[in-house]
Amino acid sequence: MQNTEILNHLGYKVNDALLEQLDRIIENTHGFSKIVKHVMDLHDVLKVDDSHVAMSNSFDVFKIKVEAPSEPRVEEALEKIKHFEEKFKVILEKVQGKETYYIKGFAK
Repeated sequence: MQNTEILNHLGYKVNDALLEQLDRIIENTHGFSKIVKHVMDLHDVLKVDDSHVAMSNSFDVFKIKVEAPSEPRVEEALEKIKHFEEKFKVILEKVQGKETYYIKGFAK
């Protein structure tokens, strides 16, 4: 998957700054090529719960943001994230105090 396709899929307008940030995210995400398709699929699956995958503003990683408007939908989104983490052996780091998770990479 090309970098411009990744940005478009996540809803970003392609520009040089975002392409550079994406390059850093790819470098910082262990096994990126093994999980990129699954990250894009997760983004699509989470949309129904008003949640999504995005590029972090704080660190050069992807983040998963759960923004569901009700507790049942939050729980549904969290189940999808847990399934993603376990099935594809992805390392996630939860942000303290938020329903946000950093995607650290592919677990060996």
